[in-house]
Amino acid sequence: MIFFLSKFVKLFSNIELKIISKNSQKYLSDKMSSQTSDFNLIEKGKQNSAQRAVDENIDHTTKIIGIGSGSTIVYAVERLAQRVNQENLDIYCIPSSFQAKQLLTKYNLKIADLETFTSVMIGIIDVTIDGADEVDKDLTCIKGGGGCHLQEKLIAFCAKKFIVIADFRKNSTKLGQNWSKGIPIEVLPSAYRLVQDRIQKLYEGSAVLREFSGPGRGKAGPVITDNGNFILDWIFNSNEDNDWKSINQEIKLIPGVIETGLFIGLAKMAYFGNSDGTVTKISSE
Repeated sequence: MIFFLSKFVKLFSNIELKIISKNSQKYLSDKMSSQTSDFNLIEKGKQNSAQRAVDENIDHTTKIIGIGSGSTIVYAVERLAQRVNQENLDIYCIPSSFQAKQLLTKYNLKIADLETFTSVMIGIIDVTIDGADEVDKDLTCIKGGGGCHLQEKLIAFCAKKFIVIADFRKNSTKLGQNWSKGIPIEVLPSAYRLVQDRIQKLYEGSAVLREFSGPGRGKAGPVITDNGNFILDWIFNSNEDNDWKSINQEIKLIPGVIETGLFIGLAKMAYFGNSDGTVTKISSE
């Protein structure tokens, strides 16, 4: 009797384990499917915003384009390369980073830099297209998640028209609504502690030295920009009604600060690719 009871309990346990295993597999499968779907919607949003921005702002009169950095800009360069080949456009591209330069090389687009031109001035670039970490209702942007905001700001500043492309997650009413990783501040390595301390005394929040983390992310230690500097990420209080123009000016007056990731009064328009396939266009003009 005990033998048969033991066999029954073992059989029941095996059946129960199989049911739990199947339910777990279904849960994991559903979760992965949902994550894949969300990822595809985000990527499609990036692609749609990039393609529309390129198609609406680049034509045969466009000669020099500033190319930003990041995942969304890949789709802009792809579309630009298609149009250059199809329409025989004669365009030079100024990259904002090593990543952007590699991307332009991959698509055989003509590459230049600001030093190529005899008179570097505002308006030397016809259009600059770049992504953003977050954009508010006034088209004030946080940029620099990839650590290239100094070069990105240079080509944005020198452009007749600076255009932001992004997916729907980056479209906010106010900064900090969707982006929680702070505002990047590029600093001299020897001054990062001074700047860190000053920012934390002036404002709420914390200024965190950006460091490599995780396998495959490079050697341990601070992230080094293309210009050989460090980055502090200022995690600010998003509940405050911040005067970003004044804050930006105050931060830049701190000795050791090279540039901030606040782009104020630079963007002329922004394109956001939505999850339903549409594109929202916001213009400052």
